[in-house]
Amino acid sequence: MNITLSQAEKAIIAAKQKSKAIKTKMNIAIVDSGANLVSFVRMDGAWLGSLDIAIKKAKTARYFDMNTGVIGELSQPGQPLFNIEHSNNGLITFPGGVPIKNAAGEIIGAIGVSGSSVENDHVVAEAGASVI
Repeated sequence: MNITLSQAEKAIIAAKQKSKAIKTKMNIAIVDSGANLVSFVRMDGAWLGSLDIAIKKAKTARYFDMNTGVIGELSQPGQPLFNIEHSNNGLITFPGGVPIKNAAGEIIGAIGVSGSSVENDHVVAEAGASVI
């Protein structure tokens, strides 16, 4: 199962609305179940440096089918995934990446958001993922 372009666009619209509501400017990436980029938007004035981070957050969430913040907790020194961020041509292991599931609960892609605090990034990513 893959996220469709229509679903990806719906997730981006919801994420943009949440971003505007909390007064942030975000880069928002959607990948399919194979971690391939389906859709991307950079809101006017969003940080250029966050382009790559948003895409990598989406890919990381899909590669491991969990929120990137959870992977971050598991990748701290002494934890079972320590240094995992060096795999797969670089992962992002802080909040802002969230798997996207269909109505049956199957993972069909992921969203990655970057451009503000990691707390805001996560809130915006959740808003995008939740509309599918």
